[in-house]
Amino acid sequence: MATPEPEVHRITDAAPGAPEVHKITDAGIPLSQEQAGRQHAYLLAMTVRTVCFLGAVFTPSPWRWFLAGGAVVLPYFAVIVANAGRERSDSEGFNILAIRPSRRALGRGR
Repeated sequence: MATPEPEVHRITDAAPGAPEVHKITDAGIPLSQEQAGRQHAYLLAMTVRTVCFLGAVFTPSPWRWFLAGGAVVLPYFAVIVANAGRERSDSEGFNILAIRPSRRALGRGR
């Protein structure tokens, strides 16, 4: 016999008709701070790429191919990381949930 899923109830403190209160957790990261972080990640990836390229030029054959592969592949990932930002999420911040077992799970709702 399968165990039924518990009922989930949202706990709210707001009375009906009360004004909406915004939480500090709803605030996003400022755009300037987000862009600076993405620029830093891109610069770091391009620095690693440059090191891989120079290493491929000056190292012996077995390591040369690994470093050349890194120099070829890293720009793709650097651009992906640099362009990723300001995606919207469907979440509303933090929610407090109370999980209460259903009557059927307790054996009274047959």
